Amino acid sequence: MDTRTLLAMAAAILLLATAGVASSRNVTDADAPRQLEGDGPVAVTWNDPATFSEIRYSGNRWESERGDWVNELAGHMRERIAKVLPPGQTMAINITDIDRAGDYEPGRGPDADRIRVVRDIYPPRLEFDYTLAAADGQVLDQGHAKLSDMAYLSQPAARYRSDNLAYEKRLVDRWVETTVRRPGG
Repeated sequence: MDTRTLLAMAAAILLLATAGVASSRNVTDADAPRQLEGDGPVAVTWNDPATFSEIRYSGNRWESERGDWVNELAGHMRERIAKVLPPGQTMAINITDIDRAGDYEPGRGPDADRIRVVRDIYPPRLEFDYTLAAADGQVLDQGHAKLSDMAYLSQPAARYRSDNLAYEKRLVDRWVETTVRRPGG
């Protein structure tokens, strides 16, 4: 093989290898998942993130769309609920709205609108529908949960210290402890 052919092959391989890295994923991408993959007792789906308060009312919609935070939060919900769910029971969750803690504040200088500012006026909020079913399919509980924590900055989030979704995960943890986990469970 001559040098030109080797260089062309190397360039093609490099291009293919970096194609996924070069384009960052947004939660609103058309090919982004709208449910968690895999089987188990907890199924989590979500509405189109473009309709979520986090994006619709953001000071910087483009920054709010970046990343895979919906999938990450849904995975946390599934994991926490699965740990306390009695054997044989199943739960279906459909996330209908998310408003993450903090917001982007435009007008703070060059590139400062890309920084999420966490203040008590921007509490985390999470809404979802849920259905808890017994092993035979009988519905044991269902409803629409609206979670919010107006005092989220006054309580330590040590468990999720370096996590971008610390406050939202803490909302989920509290809901699981008070709603899913039954007394004596």
